[in-house]
Amino acid sequence: MTSAEEMKTEQKEYGSQYWLRIAVNAARSVIDRKITDSIADVSGKQIEWVSPLPPNFSEYHDQEFLDKLQITLPRMPLSKFWPKGGPHWDALARTKTSTKKGPVFLCEAKAHISEINSPESGASPKSLRQIAKSLNETLAFLGADPIVDWTRTFFQYTNRIAHLYLLRQLNGIDAYLVNIYFLNDTTMQGPSSIAEWKGALTLLKTHLGITRTKLSPFMKDLFIDIEDLKRFSNNTLAPDLYPQEGM
Repeated sequence: MTSAEEMKTEQKEYGSQYWLRIAVNAARSVIDRKITDSIADVSGKQIEWVSPLPPNFSEYHDQEFLDKLQITLPRMPLSKFWPKGGPHWDALARTKTSTKKGPVFLCEAKAHISEINSPESGASPKSLRQIAKSLNETLAFLGADPIVDWTRTFFQYTNRIAHLYLLRQLNGIDAYLVNIYFLNDTTMQGPSSIAEWKGALTLLKTHLGITRTKLSPFMKDLFIDIEDLKRFSNNTLAPDLYPQEGM
């Protein structure tokens, strides 16, 4: 085996992308229970995951993520709120009952603390103006008093909040932003306790001015120990989690 092949093999053994794919495709009982335990409205409902699924494990963005969730935005369209090239969602899920559509879930996953420190927006000046306008509108609704510029610091987190605002407040969609934090990913030097994650998240939320806002009830932080997922990683139901490029 060449060094490049060895590296690829090693990369399959850790990271938020890998463990999220295990959770969604082979260990749904674990991740579904975390969601239903944290959101009262979902209790007793079946969760349908629409990504990341084999064979390509696509992370959908722009209009595609709305199509996958089978939702439309009747009041404020996505194109008027955010430029193309918006958030690529790590996972998407929804619930459905016999009478009406249930909540939808916009999910992000992290395995180590440095992942939350995302870079600033790399958008063009024209797109950045639209982004800043929508972020400022979101800030005003939340009543947030941030220490940092939402376009420059923790931008991945802030643009996800803005999309939750777009769906829930501007369009009346029953949406939740679900942040999934994995424990004990030692190969990534990830946190081994919920307290470690919560310490980092308190700092993030304090800087963004969102320790408690109108959207806080719809922003859920879930913590999953990869030790609870490892027994599923060799399950025959688990697909090839790293498909070849171009698939």
